[in-house]
Amino acid sequence: MLHYPLWRRIVVIGLVVLGLAYAAPNLLYPRVEAHNDAAAMIEKSGSTPEREADLAGWPGWLPSSLVNLGLDLRGGAQLLAEVHVEDVYKARMDALWPEVRDALRDKRDEVGAIRRIDAPDGLLEVRIENPAGMDAALASVNALASNVVSLTGIGSKDIDVAGNGDLITVQLSEAEKLATDDRTIQQSLEIIRRRVDEVGTREPSITRQGERRILIQVPGVGSAEEIKRLIGTTAQLTFQPVVNRTTDANVQPGAREEVLPAQDEEGVYYILDESPVVTGEELTNAQPSFDQNGQPAVSFKFNVGGARKFGEYTAANVGKPFAIVLDGKVISAPRINEAIPGGSGIITGNFTVEESTNLAVLLRAGALPAKMDFLEERTIGPELGADSIQAGKVASIVGFVAVMAFMALSYGWFGWIANLALILNVAMLIGLLSAIGATLTLPGIAGIVLTIGMAC
Repeated sequence: MLHYPLWRRIVVIGLVVLGLAYAAPNLLYPRVEAHNDAAAMIEKSGSTPEREADLAGWPGWLPSSLVNLGLDLRGGAQLLAEVHVEDVYKARMDALWPEVRDALRDKRDEVGAIRRIDAPDGLLEVRIENPAGMDAALASVNALASNVVSLTGIGSKDIDVAGNGDLITVQLSEAEKLATDDRTIQQSLEIIRRRVDEVGTREPSITRQGERRILIQVPGVGSAEEIKRLIGTTAQLTFQPVVNRTTDANVQPGAREEVLPAQDEEGVYYILDESPVVTGEELTNAQPSFDQNGQPAVSFKFNVGGARKFGEYTAANVGKPFAIVLDGKVISAPRINEAIPGGSGIITGNFTVEESTNLAVLLRAGALPAKMDFLEERTIGPELGADSIQAGKVASIVGFVAVMAFMALSYGWFGWIANLALILNVAMLIGLLSAIGATLTLPGIAGIVLTIGMAC
């Protein structure tokens, strides 16, 4: 007869008990899930009687980890989105224009007057007054180029500059476009993940499909429209110079200008410079707060680059209005009373506390870098998931009973010992899945059934 040291028996028994303890919450899945949700909501936004009641539904000293149910078991939404990376090319050229303008102004004696002209998206075209100064102009613009930051673009520059007559054309290089595409998709993935996490869903699956597509699977939501609304809220924040204010909705803006409506003033429109001074991408933090009148607002802070540009612009434009634009609407156009060198400020408007909190969350998560088209959307009802779970239960029970009966009839007493080991094995497997927060899907259930069958 085999003899094991006491410490080894203690370790084995301890691991078995621990596995059973982590597996136990799955026997009361709805109650433990309500307990976990209540604990998260209390930590996030405070206690209520209903949350306290749900929290008391499961002892706090016991493990409360659950096996997450996948989309095919829990129901939920699936979206396939395509990212318009070309939008980023246009934004890059718009952001580059002030630098090109300043560089050419330094060569005014050679190139004469400069003017940006309308061009297809992704191109920056500048006309100079004196074509004889084209070489000097190209040298100045080429000096703005930097190295491509990617493994495939080593040694390449991020912009291509060409001159023809009196026209300078600037666009992203092919190497930079490839690097930009990859960064755009990765940024979109991260921002979508942050936004989906805000709704408290468990184990969303957000993966890249091909070059420009993203597959989003979110268990536990009622419809694909819920996810589309959440993802579609871009929270695109820009700070733009104000050219004029008008009540004429049909006013024609000048070159490189745009007309946007005021959010809280019916019939009021602002003519703005199309090129923003700073954008929400340069924000490092946003928090709900209150203005000097005690009204809900959002305080913000820029990174070093954004703070520098913000400080320089406000110092040079004291007394002029400055528009704060959110998702294509002017939410505020305060007058600059003094330079703001610290890179921080406050966004005011007719917000409620909930609206200011939601806006701060979206700004912290960041704006989507490009528009997305939803090519495919599916909603899987919880009834289908419940049917799958029930079918999995039946298969598992049938397999269990058949294997245990075979083992008992074939091996007698030793068969019953093997059956006990099989029960503990499956329980510990469920406990391990719960402890690591794994997601169980239909193939996972099939794997468990196969594990039972292999016991023969």
